[in-house]
Amino acid sequence: MFQILVIDDDTAVQELLRRTLKKEGYEVTVASNGEEGIAQAKHLCPALIICDWIMPRLTGIEVCRQVKANPDLSTTQFFLLTSLGSVADRVKGLDAGADDFISKPIELNELKARVRAGLRLHQLSRDLQIAKELLEAELAEAAEYVRSLLPDSFTEPVSVEAKFIPSRQLGGDCFDYFWLDADSLAIYLLDVAGHGLRAALPSVAVLNLLRSRAIPNINYHQPSDVLRSLNTTFQMSYQNDKYFTMWYGVYNRSKHQLVYASAGHPPALLISPDGGTTKTKRLKTPGMPVGMFPDAEYLDNSCDIEAASTLYIFSDGVYEIHQPDGSIWGLDAFTDLLTAYNSQSSNQLDRVLKYVQDLNAKAAFDDDWSLLKVNFG
Repeated sequence: MFQILVIDDDTAVQELLRRTLKKEGYEVTVASNGEEGIAQAKHLCPALIICDWIMPRLTGIEVCRQVKANPDLSTTQFFLLTSLGSVADRVKGLDAGADDFISKPIELNELKARVRAGLRLHQLSRDLQIAKELLEAELAEAAEYVRSLLPDSFTEPVSVEAKFIPSRQLGGDCFDYFWLDADSLAIYLLDVAGHGLRAALPSVAVLNLLRSRAIPNINYHQPSDVLRSLNTTFQMSYQNDKYFTMWYGVYNRSKHQLVYASAGHPPALLISPDGGTTKTKRLKTPGMPVGMFPDAEYLDNSCDIEAASTLYIFSDGVYEIHQPDGSIWGLDAFTDLLTAYNSQSSNQLDRVLKYVQDLNAKAAFDDDWSLLKVNFG
């Protein structure tokens, strides 16, 4: 049974509406002024409110604004009862959030028809809200599943830790690190274009393939070969037009050497001690995103790893942060931040995240926030 709230300071109008609507099978509550009506609305969360426009102290327009500002009443339909018939008055009511108008004197058949139409819209809004909540819950479960697949941090013989904050929507970031043999540590991070399940599923598929080493005839110690094989396997024409960027590296702890290749991905940052200061090197090679072109070429590069060096690998979501003035906080600023915070021995990734969260103009990030830190000791 639908709940209807009538707000009117005229007892005769109250009784007319109460009797008419109760005969139609609705549950009707009445309030004699705006303040009482708002309190009743918060308590009952009715399907529909019929409110007189002209009332002392709190007018129908003011009641409407307060009701529409309350998220708990987002599906409540609000009808203004009025003898004002000008276009300007109706525009004023619509701007305040009113969903419909009932003219005085009240024509009962029109009243019943408008109420039925308003309740249909209320039910539709409720159904959409429930469907949205279910979808958000399912996406949250999927995001938690992706998070459960990500590796745990480890400290020996190389320290690796990560910070992953999914955006409101399920995203396409994924990463992993594992020992290929006693000396070789593979590290990668990928970012599938877009959001939702269509982005998350390819990232999980890549993670499972690389973790199980299920792709045949591939040298997992050679980053360019890994990217080339993935590009052959995940062509976007066969993957719902989805492509992804990726950075893949292999560190040999005996040789103190890192071999790496990238596919349209942001550069990794290697921060090394240099006397009393530090030096920062961006590690990136040419290469199109994986899946974009079947004949894409990928190149390896290498660098020696000095003692006490730190490697950072991340997706573009960590630095493409929209600012209130419309600008975007970028890679250069993020590089400066990592360099400044690199010497802090405890909770460094938490501090970097907190800095960027404070910088973000929104409650949540627009994209997944993924950052890997590899400390070579």
